[in-house]
Amino acid sequence: MISALYRFHGHNSLRYVYTNGKATRSQTITLKSTTNDRRKYSRFSVVVSKKVIKSAVGRNRIRRRLYEYVRTHLDQINGIHDVVLICTSSELRTLPASEISSQLDQLFTKAGLFKDA
Repeated sequence: MISALYRFHGHNSLRYVYTNGKATRSQTITLKSTTNDRRKYSRFSVVVSKKVIKSAVGRNRIRRRLYEYVRTHLDQINGIHDVVLICTSSELRTLPASEISSQLDQLFTKAGLFKDA
């Protein structure tokens, strides 16, 4: 789990990203992001709907896996952004970690959130 410093607090901040953020999609994940100059740190949220997975255990498993990826890649984020990762498929629950990591690498690169290597 990432530190509370890097997480969203309240629904209004998520609403702002939903309305003003740019969407980048893969088969199983949608990434919505927008820049935020009023903050010192980037903020992240993972949304897994009950429509996607009914079981709370499954939703929490996906949430933990995606937050772990974000935690390990925080130093690669370019600038200050508000990022929402939206799970669109129940496949993420059983997908290998390497596959999830490669999908998220592609999404973050396509959205322009990673620093140039």
